[in-house]
Amino acid sequence: MNIKITGTGSYIPTEVEKNEDFAHHQFFNGDGVQIEHSTDIIIEKFRRITGIEERRYASKQQNTSDLAFLSAQKAIENAKIDPETLDYIIVAHNFGDVSKDSSQADTVPSLASRVKHKLKIKNPYCVAYDLLFGCPGWIEGIIQAQSFIKGDMAKKCLVIGAETLSRVIDEHDRDSMIYSDGAGASILEITKSIGGILSTVSASHTLEESNFLFFGKTYNDKLKDDNRYIKMHGRKIYEFALNHVPNAMKVCIDKTGINIDDISKILIHQANEKMDEAIVKRFYNLYGKKVPEGIMPMSIKKLGNSSVATIPTLYDLILKEKIQDQRINQGDIILFASVGAGMNINAILYQH
Repeated sequence: MNIKITGTGSYIPTEVEKNEDFAHHQFFNGDGVQIEHSTDIIIEKFRRITGIEERRYASKQQNTSDLAFLSAQKAIENAKIDPETLDYIIVAHNFGDVSKDSSQADTVPSLASRVKHKLKIKNPYCVAYDLLFGCPGWIEGIIQAQSFIKGDMAKKCLVIGAETLSRVIDEHDRDSMIYSDGAGASILEITKSIGGILSTVSASHTLEESNFLFFGKTYNDKLKDDNRYIKMHGRKIYEFALNHVPNAMKVCIDKTGINIDDISKILIHQANEKMDEAIVKRFYNLYGKKVPEGIMPMSIKKLGNSSVATIPTLYDLILKEKIQDQRINQGDIILFASVGAGMNINAILYQH
């Protein structure tokens, strides 16, 4: 018996926010001083570094739990299971439900409870809970679900990564252009087919790194705004990711004895195109290898960084053949990896 992902689903919001839509913004540095360059120059430099040209925002009527529910419906249908047979619903997110006109997080009841309610599941022994682990939350949810199944505490689990980061961004912070909304869901269960989860690794670096991502006030200190928004020390995160993520990926693959040349795809958290490329290059350098062509599919160009939703969404889109020139075939070995607030890192080696 093997533990495998038997169904996937994703929800991509319909509202498109292009880079040029930020042209009217005034951007400030963290010290409250307005950035000297014109907005056009800031936007173009942002595009060259991140690879992002547009992103998706949830409609005013939607919230994070709504996106999570919509992706869950698709995953359940794809897996051809009865939702009443689910033992766990794990929803990874960062800020809960945040209404369009407020930055206040709403997590009571939990988003997982809201998803279970929307799915109309009657079974009280289907346990629903939320997971806060930064951008690596969906991978961590899969790791926890695997533990439940291995420990004979569950047979079927629904793991969702969902976020509406557009609700917690400071329009005067150029980093606001990175973030987007979305949701991806997966069904994990015991199957008789080959493959499944081959190895996992998780780590939390908190001694000096815990506040690399944080909540802070607007950079425009001329405004009377007591709201708090997502903030980050971008350079520190970039250096941290390059120094630690490739090693975690290596630990994950070395647990199995599988050759790096046998990896078909690397699905990495879509945070920054140049950072992701540098991480994968350093990973292959650890084995004295060059990065194979097409090994790292990207969705960030059109979808931006939707945090916990990026990897499950990307995985679903590839399986549904919605990413150009990218396929995952039966038996392919995939390395999932992520880094995010905490600072947390994790990885899964998986055979499709």
